[in-house]
Amino acid sequence: MPLRFFPIAALWAVFLLVVQPSQFCFAEQPSRLASRPNIMVILADDLGFSDLGCFGGEIETPNLDRLAYGGVRLSQFYNTGRCWPTRSTLLTGYYAQQVHFDDFPGQPKSNRQRPDWAPLISQVLKGDGYRCYHSGKWHLNGEPSQQGFDHSYRLADHGRFFSPKNHTLDGKPLPQPSAEDDYYSTVAIADHMGAFLSEHFSQSPERPFFSFVAFTAPHFPLHAKPVDIEKYENQYAEGWNKIRAERLSRQHELGLLTGATLSEVEPEVGPPYDFPAAMKKLGPGEVNRPLAWNSLNSEQRSFQIAKMRIHAAMVDRMDQEIGRLVQLLDQHDQLDNTLILFFSDNGASAEIMVRSDGHDPAARPGSAATHLCLGPGWSNAANTPFRRHKTWVHEGGTHSSFVAYWPAKIPAKSISSQVGHVVDVFPTILQAAGVETIVGETQVSRPGQSLLPYLIEPETNAPRELWWLHEGNAALRQDHWKLVRAADRAWELFQLQQDPTEQNDVSDNYPQQKAAMIDRWKILSEQFQNDAAR
Repeated sequence: MPLRFFPIAALWAVFLLVVQPSQFCFAEQPSRLASRPNIMVILADDLGFSDLGCFGGEIETPNLDRLAYGGVRLSQFYNTGRCWPTRSTLLTGYYAQQVHFDDFPGQPKSNRQRPDWAPLISQVLKGDGYRCYHSGKWHLNGEPSQQGFDHSYRLADHGRFFSPKNHTLDGKPLPQPSAEDDYYSTVAIADHMGAFLSEHFSQSPERPFFSFVAFTAPHFPLHAKPVDIEKYENQYAEGWNKIRAERLSRQHELGLLTGATLSEVEPEVGPPYDFPAAMKKLGPGEVNRPLAWNSLNSEQRSFQIAKMRIHAAMVDRMDQEIGRLVQLLDQHDQLDNTLILFFSDNGASAEIMVRSDGHDPAARPGSAATHLCLGPGWSNAANTPFRRHKTWVHEGGTHSSFVAYWPAKIPAKSISSQVGHVVDVFPTILQAAGVETIVGETQVSRPGQSLLPYLIEPETNAPRELWWLHEGNAALRQDHWKLVRAADRAWELFQLQQDPTEQNDVSDNYPQQKAAMIDRWKILSEQFQNDAAR
């Protein structure tokens, strides 16, 4: 299948006008630059832990499966539970609260102004000889092209997969696509990155690159191409209870989460935000609680099946576009020396709302005139086998599928149980790139650690301490202990080695452990608040 980057002639014209050779000068020796790896970070948006085939899902993801089986999967990798905190953590190497991209309760709302002492990974790598490219969602302040990225396609409109009103190329506004353009954001994100890399291979073949591919799929609204939806016509008639059980069975067969059982469905836990007006707009087929599938009427079942087919189509299309980028690397003999990291910004979402262009009940589900959300029933299935959803910091909200592929260094067909977090991606990239010092680095040390040793030797493990806070939801993980609370509930304590799905609160059995972890969570919170005040 031929590569098909930038199919829209008008966008090509804009691209050629704004792309200029880099004026950045560096003192690297050509031999060192040539020996350093390319790095590609691919970020999904609202992807459930079990959505990929290589993590137990029934959705067709052959390209990500190829990377997974040719590399390493981490079975215990975490994000922050929400989109913008994950992105700020990824790009700075700090927890979002340290750098003003998430808030502490009771404090003024953050202005999201990144402090000077927290350079982005793009700025660091560019200063060390890399060329850097971004395509897709951003969610930080300012334009990427002014923060270390040599080229950037920024999609700032996340509510219109077919016709965004706000997107830029290297900081210059692009027109809103028309129906004749056949625009779809997942394809466009890959098209633009493909164009950036094609230019790189043509003009800067001696330089390594850093590529940040930030898809908006499968975040709501559920918008997908009809050809992709049709692939899943008969897939979801048996409902979310059956899909959830089947996904867990495949996870066991794959050697993931051996011994894990399904978390109990929490029937009272629906969307994290209540939008009653949206329920009226969406009609009687929508349900905002994870009810038993056999309790739904025929109209509700039909409506819910349609939603999951679109979600699957969005994941499927994202995989297809990743395949095109991988093919491009392969055609330029760059695949073996490219470190590819794939993960999601948070777990699948239970949210139900109507935004952007609204929802037309008479329109084809998945089309631009509709605004559907996955909702808690299917979100439970997407997050199999874990508890809760995006915004919560229980395992379902923060536990992400993670794939690392680098044939030159990483062994194939491996699964690692090393605990990792998005805060570790920054130091992992630095180690892979051979960056030992950061010019201008100041006194605030990053809380992450490089995962590269555990990717290269997947059988090795080291204890970790991880911290979470988002909208009052909070957690601390120390080795196999996890302290967690919802914003409106008391702290709970779990032993994840025996109870990976957070089913058995052992607070009464280990009161000293719980008290010590609560104190530690508070100490870290105070430390991060002090960092933010610098």
